Amino acid sequence: MHLPRPPRRRSAAWAAAALTATALAAGVMPAVAADTSSTTPAATAAAKVDSSLNRAVAKGGDATFFVVLKDRADLSGAKKQKTHAKQARTAYKELRATADDSQASLRSFLDKKKVGHKDFWIANTVQVTGDRALVDELAARSDVASVVKQRTFALDASETSGAEVTKTRAASPGTDSSADGDDTPEWGISDIKADEVWDQYQDRGEGIVVASVDSGVQYDHPDLVQQYRGNNGDGTFTDDYNFYDATGICTSSAPCDDNGHGTHTMGTMVGKNGIGVAPNAKWMAAKACGGSQGECIDSDLLAAGQWILAPTDHNGQNPRPDLAPNIVNNSWGGDDGTFYTDIVNSWNAAGIFEAFAAGNDGDGTTCSTTHPPGAQTETYGVGAYDANGTIASFSGFGPSPLDGSMKPDISAPGVDIESTWPGSSYNTEQGTSMATPHVAGAVALLWSGAPSLIGDIDGTRQLLDEGARDVDDTHCGGTADANNVWGNGKLDVLASLDKAPHTTATVTGKVTDKATGKALTNITVEATDTAGAVRTVTTGADGTYRLPLAAGTYDFTLRGYGYADGSATGVTLAAQQAYTQDMTLTAVAAHKVSGTVRDVTGKPLPGAAVELNGTPLAPVTTDAKGTYSFAKVAEGSYGLVVKPAAPVLCNGQYDADVTVAAALTENVQVPRRTDNSGNDCAPAAYSWVPGAKKVALSGDEDAATVALPFSVKLYGVSYSSASVTTDGLVNFLSSRVGDYGNTTLPTSGANGVKGVVAPLWDDLTLDKKSSVQTATTGTKGSRTFAIVWNNAAYGNGTSGRATFEVLFDEATGAVTLQYRSVADQGAGATVGIANQAGTDALQYSYNQPVIADGTAVRFTQGAK
Repeated sequence: MHLPRPPRRRSAAWAAAALTATALAAGVMPAVAADTSSTTPAATAAAKVDSSLNRAVAKGGDATFFVVLKDRADLSGAKKQKTHAKQARTAYKELRATADDSQASLRSFLDKKKVGHKDFWIANTVQVTGDRALVDELAARSDVASVVKQRTFALDASETSGAEVTKTRAASPGTDSSADGDDTPEWGISDIKADEVWDQYQDRGEGIVVASVDSGVQYDHPDLVQQYRGNNGDGTFTDDYNFYDATGICTSSAPCDDNGHGTHTMGTMVGKNGIGVAPNAKWMAAKACGGSQGECIDSDLLAAGQWILAPTDHNGQNPRPDLAPNIVNNSWGGDDGTFYTDIVNSWNAAGIFEAFAAGNDGDGTTCSTTHPPGAQTETYGVGAYDANGTIASFSGFGPSPLDGSMKPDISAPGVDIESTWPGSSYNTEQGTSMATPHVAGAVALLWSGAPSLIGDIDGTRQLLDEGARDVDDTHCGGTADANNVWGNGKLDVLASLDKAPHTTATVTGKVTDKATGKALTNITVEATDTAGAVRTVTTGADGTYRLPLAAGTYDFTLRGYGYADGSATGVTLAAQQAYTQDMTLTAVAAHKVSGTVRDVTGKPLPGAAVELNGTPLAPVTTDAKGTYSFAKVAEGSYGLVVKPAAPVLCNGQYDADVTVAAALTENVQVPRRTDNSGNDCAPAAYSWVPGAKKVALSGDEDAATVALPFSVKLYGVSYSSASVTTDGLVNFLSSRVGDYGNTTLPTSGANGVKGVVAPLWDDLTLDKKSSVQTATTGTKGSRTFAIVWNNAAYGNGTSGRATFEVLFDEATGAVTLQYRSVADQGAGATVGIANQAGTDALQYSYNQPVIADGTAVRFTQGAK
């Protein structure tokens, strides 16, 4: 959120409508539906549907909406856990169990109706697309609390406060931007007294992980790259569990930012050179907003909210709630209620502190101009002020238009804030979006300096409130020390830390090479207490480190490439103790690592990238014979990763741990590529099944429904019929006539490709020389059903024709695509399968000439 939009005046009617929308989105019934004793079932069901959805489907159209279940997870057990990792694991387990149990009946209902859906566990809701009839049918269910239309929120239009959009920022002469000697602090950093915390407490956020739900981050910005948790410290990066793109905009697994907003807010939290509040904290990020307008769609925000609590690998699998961040910044919002009540409650139960922008809809006078989620009671909302100590004209005032609570909770610098910007540059912006990361960074300082507070959400909010400098402005209600203009006042992290429990021990030390005495940089220092809580820092350029820890007993482990691990066990630290733990590490020998990479069929795989994660070594590429070689690899354990080059076809990524103790030959056969539902594919033996029964299908852009001789499953849903099109598609949800323009898989949204098998999705036409036929072979229980396109012509003028088929196997559920002859080898076609929500797919190829005549590809379906 940047410069304010024109002020909006709210009426009492607006406030009531917003309250109802928020209650619906949170799964809470509005008051009018609480007593159903004198209303009809139809009236009760109608009360569950929000007004925007009613309008969207009123004229017979479809809309994307969420079905919110009544059941809520009991998160009290998570709050009682002693470590952040245990809090997050317990919350995740309970949330997943509740969603899986309560959504089972609804999912089955939707599957039987052939309605695609996307399921969320953090808010116990299911996303679907449908018409008025479906909305009414779902609202009538006894397990449904509400039915709400998908909404789009935004990062307000990006504008600068000064004349320059970007400018070069350099460290002071002799200053290393990666060291603790930061450049002159920005005005906001000084105003909240973060620089005084650096000096008085020697605290820069060490051992704390912050995150953002925003437009992404330029991970390799010089003021951010060192703090990225995915930075291995050796020139390589691990993006699994450290970055997630819910929008699908980034072209690789590496963090990206196509808007700039996320890079700017992250810089205010952790940027080097005086830009960030906590420059030694680590960061991770979820991208839920994108484009020049910074749109944030409900479904992306939900997915990002889930990932924050339980980060996953690049395939969206293998969740690790123990790797959840400590703090998450949310510099976005809108005028309608959201699912963030549930999400915030889940984060808080997991010990994750959240900060939300209170909104830029103020005009300097009007009250009740905050907006959700920052206006909701559950969130910690942040207002903005300028360098003169004046509240920003755009900063939203309370009381909350949703529930009447005091908002904002606190105010922070939000005018003329210079911070990092994509392109390794800098930008000066303003908005409550710029104020909020000051609070997130302040919590990082607070938790680093007083580790006993980690995960204590209520205690941390209280300290922030108590430390804030009061500003007496009660024209929107409240008192001199807590009002609806400033909240509890101006953020003062030094005062808050002064009031915190001072039981922290401080461990410092230097790590050097045992033989040479050389200082070792980028060595990971890990401290584990008796409860299993882990905190880590890395050594600086001079080999030194600093780690604040709560009083207790710790085991220390030191790791770095080229050196044997070092350790110190059973170190007992007293409250406020200053403890020195210098360590020397012994260099290890280096050996050759080589091997041969083969594809899923066992043939040599040229052009594949081979990486050794955990080393500074650059990836190598397999040659024409599939061989690779690293000349010298230090002894140790590493992640061997093989990434097939495009076209990847059915070749999956190979990941394995290897231990180098001598010269190592590691031969690899890549696995079958899979989607998130466990479906995989592989080349199959070609065995053509000729068609027998003609389908009433001809011409261009036509479709016909065929009955299936046995139940056919796609992504776990059973079907008795399917629609077949002239354009080489089998559709299980709709006829999709007119889909001559093929796209990549998956594609979601109202017009996404959902519930399809695409043997050769292209602009095809059936003339007098062409036909579509079906055939059934085998005996009951082991039958094969074939859909055959014979001699299809290309509608776009491509010469030649295509003959291909889909085979459905009754016994195994496998789907096999066979190609007798394809004129352009698939150069203009999409080949693959996609789920019913358009959110998961296994794409074999897209506009690639990779289909040889007389070949077959089999898709083996997973458990779902």
